[in-house]
Amino acid sequence: MAPSVPLDPQTVLRAYAMGVFPMADHRDADSVFWVEPRRRGILPLDGFHCSRSLRKTLAADRFRVTVDQAFGDILQLCAETAPDRPETWISGPIEDVFLRLHALGFAHSVECWAGDRLVGGLYGLALGRAFFGESMVSRATDASKVALAWLVARLRVGGFTLLDCQFQTDHLATLGVVEVDRADYSVLLAAALGSGAAGPDGAAPAESPPDFFALDRLPPGLGTDTVSGPVSGKRIVQLLGHTS
Repeated sequence: MAPSVPLDPQTVLRAYAMGVFPMADHRDADSVFWVEPRRRGILPLDGFHCSRSLRKTLAADRFRVTVDQAFGDILQLCAETAPDRPETWISGPIEDVFLRLHALGFAHSVECWAGDRLVGGLYGLALGRAFFGESMVSRATDASKVALAWLVARLRVGGFTLLDCQFQTDHLATLGVVEVDRADYSVLLAAALGSGAAGPDGAAPAESPPDFFALDRLPPGLGTDTVSGPVSGKRIVQLLGHTS
């Protein structure tokens, strides 16, 4: 852990590019500390564990899934305390800087809805070919799992190579998250930022950059995807392909 420094978008982007991320001691904390885990949780994009029951939930479109339609709401939902989570590391300064990063196009959310009610999702930071998952939340059974499945499919279609989950938990392990040591993570991060990576100043690389929104423009009939029309849960299942 490193001492706290003022939070602003450029500082946060530089920190993530070095493998460091901010956390706070509690919701009302004024300062943050910077974390570089010895063991990093990552989800290999070809290693997502999509169980049979989750496939059924996806294919049935039990939830309406959107992207970047309620970023602030997802951020606040992730920051809420719950009986099984009496405290949160998402402080006011962290919330504020991620709202600014979202406005700049770096931070994104995946939202799950039951009717007009937001029941789960996740948010994180996209930099180069890396996506840094910050937090996920579920207020309905499987909502966060559905959001993660959609995220994995989106990252695969968009040319991303690294999904950083920060820490491995028992729950995340059931979804395919594994641990790598700091040195191996640094290699993966450098590769993800070294090819097609937009820098913290937003400058575009010479080659085509990764595209977080490529999934939304995916035509029917691509590869194993034979379902026409808007992106659906069935398409997500097909795009996840051999993952199990």
